[in-house]
Amino acid sequence: MPQQSAALPGWLKPANRVVRALHRVGLPLGTIHVLTVPGRTTGAPRSTPVSPLRVDGREFVIAALPDCDWARNARAAGRGELRRGRRVRPISLIEVRDPDLRTAVMRAFPREVPHGVAFFVRIGLVQGADPEQFAAAAGRVAVFEIHGAVEPR
Repeated sequence: MPQQSAALPGWLKPANRVVRALHRVGLPLGTIHVLTVPGRTTGAPRSTPVSPLRVDGREFVIAALPDCDWARNARAAGRGELRRGRRVRPISLIEVRDPDLRTAVMRAFPREVPHGVAFFVRIGLVQGADPEQFAAAAGRVAVFEIHGAVEPR
């Protein structure tokens, strides 16, 4: 299995800016939402695109790099907002520590968020969309459970 890259792809920041702008004007893309959490130091809002997924009726979001800024901010704040288009809902974020639940969430990812598989491949976490490869990577990502008002699908 390839080693996980320490850096995010160079195209990610410009792409994230475009996604955030589209959501602000009410044009969501696929399963992508914009997660906004307070920064650890300043408390200023920090936003990043994410793709929540449901497993057994519960909602989760995955940070492919567990020490990326948004994951560290989410751990520190434990709360934020989730935006889909113009709809915004307050949420709390609780990091999942249970290895069995983390594994189940990761196993579901390629089925629930198929367009997100390429990102995990690109950073070297998995080689393809095999759910078992995702399950095997569960210990190398951060998984957060989302609590709060549930948006109708």
